Amino acid sequence: MLFDRIVRPALYRLHRNDAEAVHERTVQLLAGVGRFGPLTTALRRYYRVDDPCTVFGVRFPNRLGLAAGMDKDGRALNAWSALGFGFVEVGTVTRHAQPGNPGPRLFTLDASDAVLNRMGFNNAGAEALARRLATDGTPDVPLGISIGKSKVTPVEDAISDYRTSLVTLSPYADYVAINVSSPNTPGLRTLQDRGALTELLTELSRTSRELAEAARREPVPLLVKVAPDLSFDALDELLGVCLDHGVSGVIATNTTLSREGLAPEDARFASEQGGLSGRPLAARSVEIVRFIHDRVGDSLPIIGVGGIGSPDDALRMLDAGASLLQVFSAFALHGPAVVKRINSRLSRQRAVPR
Repeated sequence: MLFDRIVRPALYRLHRNDAEAVHERTVQLLAGVGRFGPLTTALRRYYRVDDPCTVFGVRFPNRLGLAAGMDKDGRALNAWSALGFGFVEVGTVTRHAQPGNPGPRLFTLDASDAVLNRMGFNNAGAEALARRLATDGTPDVPLGISIGKSKVTPVEDAISDYRTSLVTLSPYADYVAINVSSPNTPGLRTLQDRGALTELLTELSRTSRELAEAARREPVPLLVKVAPDLSFDALDELLGVCLDHGVSGVIATNTTLSREGLAPEDARFASEQGGLSGRPLAARSVEIVRFIHDRVGDSLPIIGVGGIGSPDDALRMLDAGASLLQVFSAFALHGPAVVKRINSRLSRQRAVPR
């Protein structure tokens, strides 16, 4: 397809040493594509694979979604489903608009088939996203919205920050992901601790119910995104809090601070700050998903993400207990052809989500 064979290679040649520029140009390009109906129709005809399933009460046209981080501000929503994704997660969005961390802050590690980022939740803010969704509409596949803490907000005031974003954005979301696991916002991961998470989920669950009652609809599903660097004991505690406070599912996992699995050619990145995603994260993400499923079974459906780059990777994640899947690095490094390959194989395998 044109995008895989010509457009992406040209972008990488044009911005050889600037992965963030490639990322930005890609989103700009796809935003333009999404505004041209005949082109999205042609893309959908080529890439779309129907393999429907229902998870936490939401019907998905297939199991593979776009992970948060690719389209933080929801600029290219019409394009993602045309490229074969069964759902799209935008964000992570914060209450306050913020520029994120200083650059350079995004690196492609080709030899390791990985991406390293320390973006720091750069986004235009929750209100800006709500205005865009109110004006442009939501995609024709389920929309997840990932919310996080603003950098200017002290950790002790995080609950108010998350609550404001939830109130602002939940009318447009098919689910809301609560990001307490990014390594790129100081103090954020402490919100995974039992006490802090209990307070946060108590407030967000209550708010979600109140919003639903006022709108006379079901509460929007709340999912918690976890770090791959948690110990199993800490993860066990986190799961208990999720079960006690009406969480609908878990996203496993976020990026890792570990540098295990880097190819020798990428050793220079070992000392760079930020979260690592892609191939080096694959084994740990599957391990975390299996642990969660062994502990809670079907009580907390899992979106498995981390190192999925092939149909075999996707099947391993489903076999470990995931009900849905997401990709980020594989799309960023290899383009939408990987989406079609994975979905086509899953459809043929008829893997049944747990």
